[in-house]
Amino acid sequence: MKRVHIIISGYVQGVCFRYFTKIEARRLGLKGFVKNLPNGDVEVVAEGNEKELNELIDFCRKGPMFSCVANLKLEYGEFKGEFDDFTFKS
Repeated sequence: MKRVHIIISGYVQGVCFRYFTKIEARRLGLKGFVKNLPNGDVEVVAEGNEKELNELIDFCRKGPMFSCVANLKLEYGEFKGEFDDFTFKS
């Protein structure tokens, strides 16, 4: 089990990026959260198996329809097991 912290920048707010990320993460069985940041970026913290985390990262690289991802920052960390589900965070 692993943990990834992702910051997605570009045209990623107001295009249902959080909604579709939550659906994809839950489909993959991941736990964590997705959140809009004040600077217009989207933040994702996810925990789970490496294969599923990589699938979520691939999803975040392209985003849902109408989004335009300009940059993706990844930071890997140790699994903490602190999440019960994948949710929105404010």
